[in-house]
Amino acid sequence: QLQASGGGLVQAGDSLRLSCVASGRTFTNHIMGWFRQAPGKEREFVASITWNLGTTNYADSVKGRFTISRDKAKNTVDLQMNTLKSEDTAIYYCAVQRPMSRNYNYWGQGTQVTVSS
Repeated sequence: QLQASGGGLVQAGDSLRLSCVASGRTFTNHIMGWFRQAPGKEREFVASITWNLGTTNYADSVKGRFTISRDKAKNTVDLQMNTLKSEDTAIYYCAVQRPMSRNYNYWGQGTQVTVSS
């Protein structure tokens, strides 16, 4: 089970931190990710992190502004978003990819992020 939180309404240039609490299984060798979907657009990848080593990957559009992290003790995956832009407005979803899977297998319910310009 994935529970995302931390969304809200902010102004351009502000920061926001999203958090996703993961439960129900161990996440050894899993990949944790954040995706987003803006109105009228397809869902897109934002960032990911490997549970074991903490290796990160980012979409070009957020590199240098967003930081993904995980806390093994708390079973959480956070997304620190800085210098937000209006185009970051979307519903943000956390997701988990099982080992050896090509796709993300578990999804949270989403949290709305709205950036006003």
